[in-house]
Amino acid sequence: MFEYFSNNYTWSLGVMGALNRGGQISEIDEACRPLKEYAGIKALGGDPTAQRAWFESWMKLAERVERLGQTDEAAGNTLSAGRKYLRSGLYYLLAERMPSHKDPRRLDAYKRGIALYRRGLELRRDPIEYVEVPFGKHKLPAIFSKAPVLGRAPCVVHFDGLDVTKELIYPSVADEFRRRGVSVLIVDHPGVGAALRLLGLPSSPDTEKPAGACVDYLETRSDVDPDRIGMMALSLGGYYAPRAAAFEKRFKCCVAWGAIFDYGKCVADRIGGRGEPSVPGYAEHVNWVFGKDSIEETLKVVNQMTLEGVADKITCPLLVIHGENDRQVPLWHAERTIAAAVNSPQRELKICRLADGAAEHCGADNGPLIVDYMTDWVARKLGGNPAGI
Repeated sequence: MFEYFSNNYTWSLGVMGALNRGGQISEIDEACRPLKEYAGIKALGGDPTAQRAWFESWMKLAERVERLGQTDEAAGNTLSAGRKYLRSGLYYLLAERMPSHKDPRRLDAYKRGIALYRRGLELRRDPIEYVEVPFGKHKLPAIFSKAPVLGRAPCVVHFDGLDVTKELIYPSVADEFRRRGVSVLIVDHPGVGAALRLLGLPSSPDTEKPAGACVDYLETRSDVDPDRIGMMALSLGGYYAPRAAAFEKRFKCCVAWGAIFDYGKCVADRIGGRGEPSVPGYAEHVNWVFGKDSIEETLKVVNQMTLEGVADKITCPLLVIHGENDRQVPLWHAERTIAAAVNSPQRELKICRLADGAAEHCGADNGPLIVDYMTDWVARKLGGNPAGI
């Protein structure tokens, strides 16, 4: 993986996230160059000075690119403005990613980021809708990306992981699914994105409930084939997606984009200093995601998040894709998931090798390689077309 900060995996992962989602390398360098002096061990531990430096540098870049977009929009150059707004929205979200969630500036950055990203999609005329999925007393914010087909199309429900949002998922997968004739519903489910930040909904082990609500919603749409709905998610979604497919039988296929067989073990390892964290101040972040005040309380929840006794209930085709050099989640999580899914009629473990690329966590080192494989696989299972439509 390209590691801009040789002594900081977490910040380098953020850089790769920008590169894989449409960021421009010179702009990324503009934000990161002043941060090198802060990138040592204190940054990894969530040191406020380091995280403040990250936040302020990325905010400065986001604001500059936003102004360029405003100039284009005022001149009537709406396509150009939209492209800049998408990058600016991305940069705001990357600024928001690193500080403590208790930092009052973080929520403002998030709101600015998602608003600009939405405006960018509108000006670029992407075939999407911003929708809300009824879920109990709440409505889960989501982006529906429509496949260009007549009648009812297959659709994938896409959940996030521990620390990403629908706006960070969209540029990775939506266009590739559309080209294969598959629609996508990208959801900020409990524990992530707007569901966590704006609605205050924490994550929980029973992800079949919000996933089932997504199927209920899709069944109301005249442009979705209710018999061709799949489920996928990345990172922590390596638990979320198989769990959902195990108990929500309307899903016709499932993709674990990075495996997690035993999330309690992952959290315990990370707290114990084993494995790389995806965000600084990891313990505080997972407490926030699960709505708890202490890591001891959080561990009581995440220790329930295992696919032991769950994966054998998956009865649809299952793809588990994992990098051999994943420094966050060891490969055995993928091997255990596949081994346990004994009732899946078609189960496949795809290991991304260092020799080929996409061998880091969720293919962070080469996003297109892993996305190509997953979207081809889903298209075949749901009746899309890997050759394009």
